[in-house]
Amino acid sequence: MKKSLLALAALGLFAGAAQAQSSVTLYGVVDMNVEYVSHLGPTGDNAYRLTSGGLSGSRWGLRGVEDLGSGLKGLFVLENGFGLDDGKSQQGSRLFGRQAYVGLESAQVGRFTFGRQYTTLFDLLANFSPSGYATQYEPVVAQLGLNFRSDNTAKYTGVFGPVTAIAHWSFGNGVSGAGEAPGQFRRDTGYGAGVSYFAGPVGATIAYDQYNPSVMAGTAFAGTGTVKKAAVAASYAWGPAKVMGGYRWGQSKAQNETLVLRDDYYWIGANYQVTAALGLTLQYNYDDVKNQNGVNVPNPWEVSFIADYNLSKRTDLYLTAAFSKNAGLNLDTSAIAFANGYPLGPGKTTMLGVGLGIRHKF
Repeated sequence: MKKSLLALAALGLFAGAAQAQSSVTLYGVVDMNVEYVSHLGPTGDNAYRLTSGGLSGSRWGLRGVEDLGSGLKGLFVLENGFGLDDGKSQQGSRLFGRQAYVGLESAQVGRFTFGRQYTTLFDLLANFSPSGYATQYEPVVAQLGLNFRSDNTAKYTGVFGPVTAIAHWSFGNGVSGAGEAPGQFRRDTGYGAGVSYFAGPVGATIAYDQYNPSVMAGTAFAGTGTVKKAAVAASYAWGPAKVMGGYRWGQSKAQNETLVLRDDYYWIGANYQVTAALGLTLQYNYDDVKNQNGVNVPNPWEVSFIADYNLSKRTDLYLTAAFSKNAGLNLDTSAIAFANGYPLGPGKTTMLGVGLGIRHKF
């Protein structure tokens, strides 16, 4: 590994002598649907509304790559998320809140990137989500944690035949804390590692993620908590169908080691390509909550369905629907998904959501 890193550094020193080729690509997605939601908080009434991001979060971005020679490339990604319904920036009104990183990629060694990026757990489980992290009714936060996008992150990705290895370290994530702070090295840090394997119709992955968020007492720094997650998943494809599922272990503790949440999260689902234009997805998510602040609460679950019809390679129409029990859609509860957009109304235990939308990719 040491020799490989030295070789990568040497390539960087002499790359300027090579004939460089570069490109910058503007890309994006605009996605909007008309949605019905039942039992929505805070009143518990039904809602009818326009919602941005049914299958994909609306976004635009710039992606650049420069060939530095000898198998070495420079690269960057800047990606902005916005609400198509109101035109406002998302991810806390950041200009490039979805992704913002720069890096080097070697054909022999792999890719090193630095900036705001997705965690290892997010990347490795992406190919094992039946709905492909569909924005509207996918319990991403419940499954992956609030830190699935992390600030100040150094990341490595290597592809070796059928095996992909990923690892990351965040020097300070500002999701729920202050990010990097002098003299407080552990504060808001995070890290993860894992591998995936794909050969023929079979796929499998295993990954670990840890986040050490700030815990505040008034305005004073009181210490860091510890949020740990570990996951395994597998998939199998044959003909027009693909089945996949997985398990995620989770444990969250406060700065004084008090148990905040202990849960076992499961998902299973399938994709079926009915025709070249029409694809169907069915998914089931279940969270076995062992302990939530010392209380054994009713376990939330959700079943979701997607019918996606491609009018062209860039434009599609879709129907997305989901039903949840003991939580809002996306398994939205204050302890598990941290108010991910669908809080249950008072006295309600179920929620139904249906969206009919259009998506255009450019």
